[in-house]
Amino acid sequence: MIQKILCPTDGTDHSDIAVVHAAQLASKFGASLTICVVNIAHGGARGPVIHHWTDEQMAEKLDRAVALAAANGMAEVKRVDIVSREAAAGIAGYAENNGYDQIVVGTGDKRGLSRLMLGSVAADVMARAHCTVTVAR
Repeated sequence: MIQKILCPTDGTDHSDIAVVHAAQLASKFGASLTICVVNIAHGGARGPVIHHWTDEQMAEKLDRAVALAAANGMAEVKRVDIVSREAAAGIAGYAENNGYDQIVVGTGDKRGLSRLMLGSVAADVMARAHCTVTVAR
């Protein structure tokens, strides 16, 4: 039975699809829903750590996703900022450390060579996660 759902977003259309699916799933099963944004940390070691997004950009992405979840049946949604060097590692690690039993993630339209060159956060999350992962398209 699904009790805790984690849904990462990056503010793109394909992550919006995941947010809608996660909200509907959580509403159907009476599960809690957490929406997270992963802020990728670059640099370090010999220089400063630089985050991919500002705090304002992170808040904007979370606000938008929470409003979308509310419009799809979830009145109460937890918001989380994750800082990680890799998006998939941050998502899977947070889910495992906090007892989530379902991750709902979106995926873009990468195919062929672009998929091989750029990779996929969704595929990485599936490979790393300790729990069920639903890829929403």
